[in-house]
Amino acid sequence: MNKEEDFEANLAGDEGQSEESKSGWFRRIKKGILTSTAEKKETPEGLWTKCPNCNFICTVTELRENIFVCPKCGHHHRIGSAEYFDILFNDNHYEVLFENIRSKDFLHFTDLKSYQKRLEETWAKTDITDSIRVAAGDVKEHHMVIGCMDFDFIGGSLGSVMGERISRAVDYSLANRAPLLIICKSGGARMMESAFSLMQLAKVSGKLSQLTDAKIPYISLLTDPSFGGISASFGMLGDLNIAEPGALIGFAGPRVIKETIKKDLPEGFQRSEFLLEHGFLDFIVNRKELKEKIATLITLFKG
Repeated sequence: MNKEEDFEANLAGDEGQSEESKSGWFRRIKKGILTSTAEKKETPEGLWTKCPNCNFICTVTELRENIFVCPKCGHHHRIGSAEYFDILFNDNHYEVLFENIRSKDFLHFTDLKSYQKRLEETWAKTDITDSIRVAAGDVKEHHMVIGCMDFDFIGGSLGSVMGERISRAVDYSLANRAPLLIICKSGGARMMESAFSLMQLAKVSGKLSQLTDAKIPYISLLTDPSFGGISASFGMLGDLNIAEPGALIGFAGPRVIKETIKKDLPEGFQRSEFLLEHGFLDFIVNRKELKEKIATLITLFKG
């Protein structure tokens, strides 16, 4: 019996009651409906999340306990540097480096708003200082340097600060004989810095060659999305280039490529599985296995 039939049956059973009694009964039903609606409206936001891949709904707490991987389909949700550091470093203990280096609007660039205003707004609404954070700490038994990009900071774009922080991370790795891991998540070069941004591709690529000469491992982990100058430079220069499942990786996006060549793209084009099949990646690693795999790789490099 549905709600309407149930309502009619109750109404029919109360035909002998007075109009006042019926009115009171109806008000109680109506009050119950309104109370239920009010309770739903008062439910705090941010308790639930829906998987963008399979639409599975779970609590944010459940997703966090599963390392931000969908419990149903295994989709890897986008996370930031704080979450990756928590996953990789022992007991979430690490030292953040080079936070004193900040972006500046030295070109006085303006599009819809000035670059300086965009920077100030981003600093105000996030607790990150630029599009990459660098930290040093222990991963299992190995001391490592990890640079992780934050997409929330102007799309994880490659600017002069990112280039300088990675360069200094290389210097730290050389001084401490510590392997370097860079976790890529970027939309490409930061257009507000023009040529200064593009110069970072050559700068960082040159610095990474120093690790090669010193025989210190550099691992590149590509996550969703990794585009533009990142994939055109240090994102693909690792001693090992690895990726998370389903990560979108490339130089230009699929939509731009499709509009340019006027052809349909292969299924799964630019996803990490597609790149692995075509020889651009060494392997794909599930986030739940990331710490163990990274520690094993470093052990093998040292051995």
